Amino acid sequence: MKPDLHGIRFRFWLAFFSASVGIVVSLGVLQIGFIGPYYRNVKMHSIRNIAEDIAEYLSGDATDEEIGKAVQDTIRNNACVVMYNTKGKIIFQADSLGVGCIFNAAESRKPQQLNSMETIRQQMDENGSDFSLTFESAVTDNQMMVYGTKVNAPLSTYYLFVNTSLDPVYGAYSVFLSQYFIFTIVVMLLASAFAYFYSRKITRPIVNMQKEAGKLANADYTAHFEGGSFTETQQLASTLNHANHQLQKIDTLRRDLIANLSHDIRTPLTDIRAYAEMIRDISGDRPEKREKHLNVIIRETEYLSMLINDMNQLTAMQSDNIEINEEEIDLCARINEIIELNRTLIHNAGIILHVDLPEKLYVVIDDIKIGRVIQNYLSNAIKHTPSGNSITIRAYKKRMDNVVRIEVEDQGEGIKEEEIPYIWDRYYKSSRTFRRNMNSTGLGLAIVKSIAETLECRYGVISHVNRGSLFYFEIPEKHR
Repeated sequence: MKPDLHGIRFRFWLAFFSASVGIVVSLGVLQIGFIGPYYRNVKMHSIRNIAEDIAEYLSGDATDEEIGKAVQDTIRNNACVVMYNTKGKIIFQADSLGVGCIFNAAESRKPQQLNSMETIRQQMDENGSDFSLTFESAVTDNQMMVYGTKVNAPLSTYYLFVNTSLDPVYGAYSVFLSQYFIFTIVVMLLASAFAYFYSRKITRPIVNMQKEAGKLANADYTAHFEGGSFTETQQLASTLNHANHQLQKIDTLRRDLIANLSHDIRTPLTDIRAYAEMIRDISGDRPEKREKHLNVIIRETEYLSMLINDMNQLTAMQSDNIEINEEEIDLCARINEIIELNRTLIHNAGIILHVDLPEKLYVVIDDIKIGRVIQNYLSNAIKHTPSGNSITIRAYKKRMDNVVRIEVEDQGEGIKEEEIPYIWDRYYKSSRTFRRNMNSTGLGLAIVKSIAETLECRYGVISHVNRGSLFYFEIPEKHR
C-alpha cells in the first residue's frame, strides 16, 4: 500500500527517524571534531604533571630512590625524559620509547624546531614560558609531542624535556570511525523499525475513529469511538461518543418534532376542509348549522395561528434576536390577569384553583415575557391535571437567595425522573399521553426555557409520579 506522505503515521516516522539519525550524526561529528584536540590537551596536562613530578624528584641532590621514582614515572607514562643544565649537558635521561625517542634520533630525522636545544633554552629564558611541539616522527611515522619546562633548583637551573607518543589516540580514532559507520547503520534500522511500530500504535485509534466518524456522518449512530492507550485520544474518543449521543438525541427530537408538527398541522387542516365541504354541501342554507361549522373553522385557524406564533417566538429567542424591555411591574397583578384569562378554561376542566399571593410584589422584568412564562406554566398544568384535582399558583420572596419565586403546582400524573431533563425540549414526547390541546401547542416549556436563558433566570421542576409536578421560575436580585 502506498504510504500517505501527509499522514500522521508517515510524519511521525519521519520525525522520529530524522531525530535519531540526527543525534547519531551529531555525536559522530562531535567525536571526530573534538577527540583529537581533547586528547592532546589531556596529554599535555599529563606531560606537564610528569615534568613537575620528575623536576621535584631531581631538583637539588637527588637520591637514588628519587632517581628511581623519576625513571618509573617515565616508563609508566610511555615517555622519554631528558634534563639539561645551563651548559647544555645532559644530567638525567630516562627512556621507555627506545628508538622512537626523538632525543635519540639523528639530527636529520628530528623536526627542525628540535635541531638546536640551545636555541630552545634561550627562547624559554627570554619568554619565561614552557615549550611544546606536536609533530609527526620521521622515525616511527607516529604523532608525537615534546614538552619542555624550566626548573629552578636552589643551586642551579635545569631544562626538562619530555617526549611522548600520541599514536594511541589516533589508533583509537581509526577504530572509532570504522565502528561508527556500522553503528550509524544499525541505529538507523532500529530507529526506523521503532518509529514505524510506535507510529502505528499512535495512529491506530485515530484511524479507527476516522472510520467511525464516517459512519456517524452518514447518520449511523451505532458508531463507537475507542481511544486506545493515550490520554489525549481517550479524551477525544469520549468527546466523540458524547457528541454521538447528543446527535442521536437531537435526531430523535427532530423526528418527533416533524411527527408532532405534522399531526398538529394536519388535524386542523383536515377539520377546516371537512367543515368547509359541509358548509358547501349541507349547511350552506341553514344558518344555525352553518354558524356552528364556521366556528369550528375559526377555532382551528386560531390554533394554527397560535402554533406559528409560538414557533416564531421560540426561533427568535433561540437565535438571540429578541428585544428585552425591562420595567417595574406588580407581579401579583400580572398573575391575577392571567388567571382571569384562563378562569373559564379551568372551570370547564373541573379543576380547583388555589392562589397564594401577597397583596403586591414588585419586580423589574420584561412584562410580556414573564406573562408568557406564567401562561405556559398554567396551560401545562391544566393540560395534565385531571378533573376534580387542584392547581396552586404562588409567588413570594426568597430572601436567603435574593430572588422572587413563581410556582405553579398541579396534581397531575407527574414526570419520571429520567425524563425531567428533556421536557424543556421542543415537542419532547414523554411517557405521558400526548394529546392535542386547543389552548396549547406543545412548545410552552421550550419557550419558558428560552425566556429564562434570555433573562438569566433560574427555572425547573420538582415532580413525583402519580402525585404531580411543581414548576418554578426565579427572578434574581438584579431584576428587582
